[in-house]
Order: sequence, then structure tokens, then C-alpha cells
Amino acid sequence: MDKYFEYLHTVGFEETNIVGNVYYVNYLRWQGRCREMFLKTRAPEVLADLQDDLKLFTLKVDCEFFAEITAFDDLSIRMRLVELAQTQIQFGFDYVKLGSDGVETLIARGSQRVACMRGPNTRTVPARVPDALERALAPYALART
Repeated sequence: MDKYFEYLHTVGFEETNIVGNVYYVNYLRWQGRCREMFLKTRAPEVLADLQDDLKLFTLKVDCEFFAEITAFDDLSIRMRLVELAQTQIQFGFDYVKLGSDGVETLIARGSQRVACMRGPNTRTVPARVPDALERALAPYALART
């Protein structure tokens, strides 16, 4: 089984729509939050680099939905490294509903492609993925068959 970085979340009323199910944009928000918590806990030196001139530009985000969730559902957002190129990273996300009976249900699957950039905002150029980020991501790489 592949290892993943896990962000736990309990759905709140503010994340649901008038019908009572989770509004789709929250799935994308949770991807970003999972990525941020990964940086905070597994790659804090990259956070310092972001305060300097490193920029992580999100190029593409998607999410495929399999089941509905509602307020107070407990979720595990599980992030894995799908691809690591010289200047770009692709993450995969599984959204898993955690049942009180111990049953886990895959409710959605998403992905995110990020480019590393450096320089001032008017002259930003692609940059290599920082070594510290590569090291932090290594344990979460999908196994190749």
C-alpha cells in the first residue's frame, strides 16, 4: 500500500449548499489545505523559501466525485506524489469518508499540478523543485509497477 500524507477534516454547515450536501468548491479548498499542512509539518524549510522568492503556481486542479457527503461527516484527504519533474509536481488526492464503524468510503479523487517559479512578480521564471521539497515528498511517491 502506498503511503500518503493525511489531512483530517470534519465537514461544517458552511461547506454545504441549500440541499445539504457539500458544495463542490470545498473539495478544491481541501486540496490546498492538505498541501499547506504538508508543507507546515513535513517541509518547513520550504515555507521559509516561500517567504523569499519561491512561488508555487497551481497550473491545474481537478476532482471526480463518486458519492455525496454532508455536514459532520469525517474525512481523510490523502495526498500522494504522482509525478516529480524538474520544475513541476503532480499530486493525487483521495477523499475518504471515515465511518464511525471503521468503514472507509472513497467519495472523490482529485489531482493538482504545481509549477515552481522564482523571481519578482513581473519577471517570474520556472525553477527547479527545491531539494528540501523533493526529500519531503519522497515517502509519498506512488509505487511504480
